[in-house]
Amino acid sequence: MNFEIIIQIVLLGIALSMDAFAVSVTDGLTYTDINKKKSFFIASVFGVMQALMPLVGFWLVEIISIIVGDAGGANAGKIMGDVVSWVAFALLLFIGGKMLIEGIKDLKKPEEEKEMKCFSFKEVLYFGFATAIDALGTGVALHSGLSTTGTIWIHVSIIMFITFVISLIGLFLGHQIERLLKGKYEITAIIGGAILIVLAIWIILSHYLGI
Repeated sequence: MNFEIIIQIVLLGIALSMDAFAVSVTDGLTYTDINKKKSFFIASVFGVMQALMPLVGFWLVEIISIIVGDAGGANAGKIMGDVVSWVAFALLLFIGGKMLIEGIKDLKKPEEEKEMKCFSFKEVLYFGFATAIDALGTGVALHSGLSTTGTIWIHVSIIMFITFVISLIGLFLGHQIERLLKGKYEITAIIGGAILIVLAIWIILSHYLGI
């Protein structure tokens, strides 16, 4: 493992963490009871998930390659990349659309009927999985040359740390925007939902167009 590979892994970690960054901004916007403890938990979940998925992808290709050969592993990796991109798209589109619709409905409600959105352990895990599942395909890229069975653990640890830090930044930015909106919870829900929908579309476009 040389310095050039480390730089590539760092850049890869930054690229992968952009999904988590977008959702972190959404969480900072919409969770009205966010604090340091919850922020660290959210960032930790995103970091662990973003490291776990490439690791799973790497070892799946490794096992398939051992059983059926390198060509079979490469084909399986391509199929896996297609499937997980659409799964991530569906998950983010569903929750983003739901958030957007609820925000629009709240615009028509009297102030006293509007409900604040609070931290949800279950939703954070859902977000962590949805933003990281497309990184399974990254495990295929790592297997094809950047990583070995010995260095993969170091590489995913770097990705985890980068995602953790960038997620904290996203949460901070989202919370600051929420404070500027001064309790306009329906606006934060609309913005958050729109971010998730754009992210879902971006995942598909980036997968098929290579952008």
